[in-house]
Amino acid sequence: QVQLVESGGGLVQAGGSLRLSCAASGGTFSSYAMGWFRQAPGQERESVAAINWSGRTYAGDSVKGRFTISRDNAKNTVYLQMNNLKPEDTAVYFCAARTWYGLSPLIREDEYVYWGQGTQVTVSS
Repeated sequence: QVQLVESGGGLVQAGGSLRLSCAASGGTFSSYAMGWFRQAPGQERESVAAINWSGRTYAGDSVKGRFTISRDNAKNTVYLQMNNLKPEDTAVYFCAARTWYGLSPLIREDEYVYWGQGTQVTVSS
């Protein structure tokens, strides 16, 4: 059974930075496609960033140039570095995983099998 545990969320002022981590246990991390999603109150969950098994990445238009996804297979961990945060980035952030050897990162919610419990990110203006 794969378990994902997010950490690193918190309260930050606009313009600040946070780094989220998602630690995976169970299974073979190096074979996973990983993704970060977020959900604000009253809104649908949206894809933020994704990375495939080989390190190819995707970033959503709203975070491109500010957020960076990366992975450390030795630590079974995926990261989301978030810079120049804005109040509209406030949401619960989730990481997701599935075994996937495709060339492209997975960006749809229904493409993922395993999910973490989420971590709250709040950006004050």
